[in-house]
Amino acid sequence: MIPMWKTAHEHILSLTVYEPGKPVEELARDLGLREEDIIKLASNENPLGPSPKALDAMRRTLERAHFYPDGGGYELRNAVAERLGVDRLNIVLGNGSNEIIEFIGHAFLGPGDEVVVARHSFAVYKLMAQLFGADTVEVPDPRFTADLDAIVAAITPKTRAVFIANPNNPTGTMVGQEEIDRFMAAVPDHVLVVFDEAYHEFLANAPDVLSYVREGRNVVVMRTFSKIMGLANLRIGYGVTTPEIAAVLQRTRQPFNANGIAQAGALAGLLDEEHMIRTRELTSEGREYLEKEFQTMGLEYVPSFANFVLVKVGDGKEVFEAMLRKGIILRAMGSYGLPEWIRISVGTMEQNHRCIAELKTLAASGKLVHIANA
Repeated sequence: MIPMWKTAHEHILSLTVYEPGKPVEELARDLGLREEDIIKLASNENPLGPSPKALDAMRRTLERAHFYPDGGGYELRNAVAERLGVDRLNIVLGNGSNEIIEFIGHAFLGPGDEVVVARHSFAVYKLMAQLFGADTVEVPDPRFTADLDAIVAAITPKTRAVFIANPNNPTGTMVGQEEIDRFMAAVPDHVLVVFDEAYHEFLANAPDVLSYVREGRNVVVMRTFSKIMGLANLRIGYGVTTPEIAAVLQRTRQPFNANGIAQAGALAGLLDEEHMIRTRELTSEGREYLEKEFQTMGLEYVPSFANFVLVKVGDGKEVFEAMLRKGIILRAMGSYGLPEWIRISVGTMEQNHRCIAELKTLAASGKLVHIANA
């Protein structure tokens, strides 16, 4: 008799599991370290923590934890819509913006379909396509930046969706308005264009892609409360699209997919401009510091528009593991086909200084490759 697990769909059995950043608690258990002595600069989280207003709102909502949440997310969707100048019917809430990708898969992807992505883009696009039996076409990205002209050229009659992260994770690069407008003028009508703007709020001058939603184009714009608002633990994000596409995506989601505590925290965080400004300022200062230090150390890095920096260190896994032993969690990039690179999230300035000091210690021991002098 064939074991039940072997009868699962072939594309599920071959699915590569997403590798998240190592949790602080896990490293503490593994190495016997105190959690308070560990810094995590691996998952692009907000080092300031959640919005204080969000914390207050969540505490109040805890008293109603015995009730189901508003399954339609009326207040949060209204607030997001008002902020963006669209209608509530344009907004779909997700258990993290990752779930919006899953909704798209349920609605539009199946065996034989194709999605097109930049080679070094967010891994979940490919994983989600594979979950639904679709194929992923990866397009080369010169200087780690999405080549939108090449992406258009890669579209075929089988293409159902194109995913563009802007700024891109894990490279931190960005495509501008001119490239986007040229791309949108060329993309055929049978393709859904998904702009992933998880790091949108860190930009001083962000391209406008919501205009394409307002024009009724086949576009979904994804954003999240995980990054600048510091609410990653809540798993809450949203998609902005046409009312017609939104209605389709709404049909694919589970009831109460966005829990009430998350909705309350997101709503309050959305209105906390002071916290977002502080986060943006801290990120700019920290990113500038990291990039300057990498340059001084002779390490190749990718100039970033987000709250992390991709840097070439030689053996990324070795450096990652060496830094773990120092109580610093970074992100090795081998799973992205970049074994010589690590991604470092911007932390507090104290955390950034400690990270650089430990990297310099490794460099002195010969465990880092000085690219500029190689």
